[in-house]
Amino acid sequence: MKPCFQRGNFYLPNASVDPACWAVIACDQYTSQPEYWKTIEKRIKDKPSCLHLIYPEAFLSQGDQRIQTIQQTMERYLQEGILEEKIQNGFVLLKRSTLSGDRYGLVGIIDLEAYDYDPHTDCPIRATEGTIESRIPSRVRIRQNALLELSHVMVLIDDPQKQLIEELASQKAAFPVLYDFDLMMDGGHLTGYAIQGADAEKVEATLYRMQEDSKGLFLAVGDGNHSLATAKACWEKVKVHLNDQQRANHPARFAMVELVNLHSPALIFEPIHRILFHTDLEDLYLGFEKYCQAQNIEIQQGNEIYFHQGSTEKKISLVKSDDRLPIDVLQDYLDSYLNDHPQASIDYIHGQEAMMALLQDTSNCGIFLDRIDKNSLFSAIMAGGVLPRKTFSMGEADEKRFYMEARKVR
Repeated sequence: MKPCFQRGNFYLPNASVDPACWAVIACDQYTSQPEYWKTIEKRIKDKPSCLHLIYPEAFLSQGDQRIQTIQQTMERYLQEGILEEKIQNGFVLLKRSTLSGDRYGLVGIIDLEAYDYDPHTDCPIRATEGTIESRIPSRVRIRQNALLELSHVMVLIDDPQKQLIEELASQKAAFPVLYDFDLMMDGGHLTGYAIQGADAEKVEATLYRMQEDSKGLFLAVGDGNHSLATAKACWEKVKVHLNDQQRANHPARFAMVELVNLHSPALIFEPIHRILFHTDLEDLYLGFEKYCQAQNIEIQQGNEIYFHQGSTEKKISLVKSDDRLPIDVLQDYLDSYLNDHPQASIDYIHGQEAMMALLQDTSNCGIFLDRIDKNSLFSAIMAGGVLPRKTFSMGEADEKRFYMEARKVR
């Protein structure tokens, strides 16, 4: 049997393509800062790039016409040889260098039959946060007729002994280099190595043993929860038209991800802050006090939650009788507040610098959050299912995964 994280076939741009223009950051970043994406568009123009193969969420209002263009570009890149199959039945070991340090990852494919985002699932691959099902259909329209997938999904493995990815990294000099370049927009540096043949077989054997030794939960989705849920939804639609033999190896059954060790010192869990547009801090905070009082939750001065608008700020911590995270309490309240205040809206912001830029508009109310202890992640999921949505981010915005590899899904 194979582990739920396996070898795959991956495409990369040919030698004539500038990799610094090819690789772009995850599409769900800088959603409230379209100027970031417009800067990239001006830099790349019509050069071969992942920008032409993804749909940045900052521009989702452009509708389905952009989806058709993306799908046509995928086919053209393959027909013209802009994309070439560089990895066959193997993995890509990558090294991402940022201000947080050197983070190693392993690009492979996961079996979507071994994944579920339901909080009560016993599948070996699980979501870390609540999935908003209303966000899936628009993403399905992007993926369902696409010839290729590109992935910003990062999946975590709990490997405190560092027996898998770090062991490969220690041998990287023996592996062929696939790419080695500086990423755009302060994204750091990216290097990729080919893991094929006997080396890939050895990795897969180690993964199978680790999965067998796990306590049910083997992998946790750290970034890209909704993208992976979309891949699952697309596969569920495809498989009903297949027989058992076809289902076993159909490319849509699998999804490309980057596997990262939870215990990597360069993997820093950053909080995801909240910004509420057209919201008065005093009104918001007064409602939160009443909500906490009704829940028998005491508010004290502290650093767990920090409300900020103009010259007004409130820094608090919560004293509770249960094990709910502060973000759990806050998000429940915000959901209720937004339902009662239709003029207000919310966005989830990675990084304090990005938040402060948005707070220059004093009609916006910012809520900064403290980070969680990443070492408690797997036990928290095992104990109570998923965490509240947008609880944490793996690194600052410019440290998120950049698209690089591509894979056929039909």
